[in-house]
Amino acid sequence: MAPRSTLDQKMRALQDDLIVLGSMVEEALIESVEVLKRRDFEASRRLIAADKDINAKRYGIERDTIVLIATQQPMATDLRILASILELATELERIGDYAKGIASINLKIGEEPLIKPLIDLPRMAEVAARMLHQALVAFVAQDTEAASQIIHQDDEVDGLYDQVYRELVTLILQNPRNIEQANYLLWAAHNLERSADRVTNICERTIFVVTGELADLDTIEANEDVG
Repeated sequence: MAPRSTLDQKMRALQDDLIVLGSMVEEALIESVEVLKRRDFEASRRLIAADKDINAKRYGIERDTIVLIATQQPMATDLRILASILELATELERIGDYAKGIASINLKIGEEPLIKPLIDLPRMAEVAARMLHQALVAFVAQDTEAASQIIHQDDEVDGLYDQVYRELVTLILQNPRNIEQANYLLWAAHNLERSADRVTNICERTIFVVTGELADLDTIEANEDVG
């Protein structure tokens, strides 16, 4: 077994890799909506192709984490951190899949003009990406207070999703020919809403690292609202 300093160094390297993966996903999420807004098909294709880099980074983190667990036999908090890194890498890769899905939607809509200006979707992407950045900072810092507060930003994402849904339903009622594209845009909004939900999972893992307990932040927030 390597000395404590070696274990600490390797764990810091894993967390650094996690931050790099998070930055890749954050950029992909913002860019996916921007290329949809610009109707940039070539950029969408590049974004879809770049998803393989996100996948490769995730699997690299998983491989290195598993090797560290197997060879160093970490205890207590160290093991919770490493187990959470495995979970976070998966969550980040899934958010990357949502970004790839939005890029695919741009191609599926094709040359047809957008049935509405994209205002709320970019705002959803911005909030979700901000949440993601803050959640990873909180994880590395083991800041449970910050992790607990990030979930409140999810309310903004949910509110924007509801607004998008209402507008798209109205457009369908006005003209049934809008239904196909409206479904695509609602799919994009759903991907952004799910991205924010996965950030909440990351925050729950931060609390787990520090306390050893998996908190359901959605339930906590609901109880606070009732109180």
